[in-house]
This record gives sequence, C-alpha cells and structure tokens, in this order.
Amino acid sequence: MTTVILTGPTTDNYIMFSQEKFIEYIKTDCDRLSFIRNYLKENGVDTNVIELEGKKHISVTFPISSYDPTFKIKTVVCHYDRVPGVPGANDNSAANLAVADFAVRLSKQRKAHNMRIFFTDGEELGINGIFEQGAYALAEYLKKNRITKDEVYIFDGCGRGTVAILGQAGLLSKTSSDFKKSFFALFKHAEELLQKTSPGSWMSLPMPYSDNAGFLARGVPAIVITFLPKEEASLYYKNLMADKNLAKAVLNCDINYGEKCSTDIKIEMMKYKEKIPFTWRLFHTEMDNFFSIMPESIELLGKILDELARTVIME
Repeated sequence: MTTVILTGPTTDNYIMFSQEKFIEYIKTDCDRLSFIRNYLKENGVDTNVIELEGKKHISVTFPISSYDPTFKIKTVVCHYDRVPGVPGANDNSAANLAVADFAVRLSKQRKAHNMRIFFTDGEELGINGIFEQGAYALAEYLKKNRITKDEVYIFDGCGRGTVAILGQAGLLSKTSSDFKKSFFALFKHAEELLQKTSPGSWMSLPMPYSDNAGFLARGVPAIVITFLPKEEASLYYKNLMADKNLAKAVLNCDINYGEKCSTDIKIEMMKYKEKIPFTWRLFHTEMDNFFSIMPESIELLGKILDELARTVIME
C-alpha cells in the first residue's frame, strides 16, 4: 500500500496505492466493481451497491458520527467504468484509487467530515445521450430520497498534470433561479478549494462533460475537476482565445467521436482535434495507459480531497 505509483514525491499524509494494484486495476479483464469494493474492504471501509437501470454504482458507507447536520454534505463522484478494451489509466482509474485511498483516510477520522462518496457506472455511455448515463439515474435516485442539498464534486481525468481545471458547464444553464443560486455557490466553493490547494496553478475552462452532464440534466448542481500538464493548459487557453467556436466544439461531442455523434459533428471535431489538449486525445485509446500517469497528479488530488474534507459549508 505504501509503494508510490511510478516515481515522484511522497507524503506521510496520504496512502498511495501501489504500482502493482494499479497495474492489476487497468487490466482489460479486471472486474472493476469487485476490485474497488475488495480494495476498500481490505482497508476497513464498507460499501454498498446501488443498482439503477442496469448500472451498478458503489456507495461508500461511513458511520453516522461522520456527519454533522449543521453543515452541508460534500459528495465526491468519480466514474469507474471505461471504454471496453482500453486501459483507462487516466479515464478514470487513477482518480478511482486515489479516491478509494481518500475514503480509507476518512474512515480513520473520529470527527465529522460530512463526506459522501460514489463510484459511478455508465459515465462513458453519456456519448450515446445523457439519459443513458449512469449519473442521470443516480441523480434522480438522490432527488427521490431528498438528497438534494449536497455539494457535488466530480473528479475525472486527474492522473496527468498539476494544473487543476474547473469545468465551466452549468455557468450559463437556463434553469430555475434556485438552481442558479445553488450552482454559483458550489462553483465559488470549488474556486476557493482550488485556490487553497493549487494557488496560481488552476484555471476554469470549457471541458468535455463527465458525470456532471447527468446531474445537471436532473437539476442537481455539480462541478467537475480534471488535471492537465501546464504546457497543455496554457496552449488550450490560447486556442480558446483565438477561436471562439472551440469551446462549443469541446462540449458538442465525445473527444474521440462517440458512435452516435452525427457525421457533421465528427467532421467539425476533426477540425478542432489538434487544438484540444493532448491528454484528452489519449482518452478511449490504448495510449491512456500506465506510462501516461504522473505521480505528482495523484499527490495533488489527495491534497484537494483532504482539503475538501476539512472544508465547512453552512447548511
């Protein structure tokens, strides 16, 4: 458990998943649901499976003493499914194991942390329409169970780079004033979180949809955080400034052309692909593998998660 993936900085504050565990997890025949549950169980953390419309979401179980009703609950979401036949090291394996280690750290705390954690299934199905995405049904489930006041933080593609990117989806949402008020409060809290943990090294930029698509479609405020190498983030920003249509293209379709994207959109995306960060172009390919992961990214994610657990948000 203490061997750092690849090489890089370590800290006594974090459990770093081992290189061997990571390699096992990204094998194409890995039963990822069982792997995550067993990994957590071996480290003293209980989980439940919430099955909704054929997708199996993993919910981490913390004791009731972990929650103080005076403050808001902060929900961490990261999808564990991947495109079949590819390693999915950055999309989204690195975040999965980093969040699992975060859950282990939380389980050892005696004071309330007000954290909820879900590993979601069916995120990749979002390329076939938001309603097929597992997060859509999960958001509906949470609403039916009156779990609607959580601040939802989604982590996706956090295995490369040290510039934290806060997605902008939801800022211009044409929804109710109550949603807008809640979303802007969440967005502000996310900005404050990144300013504390990544001062001078974070940006808010357009990015492809993740599980936030399903949550936003159900009227549940959610933000998504990803990482990029500094050079890629800077170049992407310059490209956005030079071409006002790039942001729309990024949000229009899966980066690597989902099967149900129209021919017109695929052609449009081909024009913009070179302007999209290289890290995102690795998604859904064999190149999203063990060797693409950067240990300093895992370190940063742990730092952000721990700061989120310490953050107190009034109900």
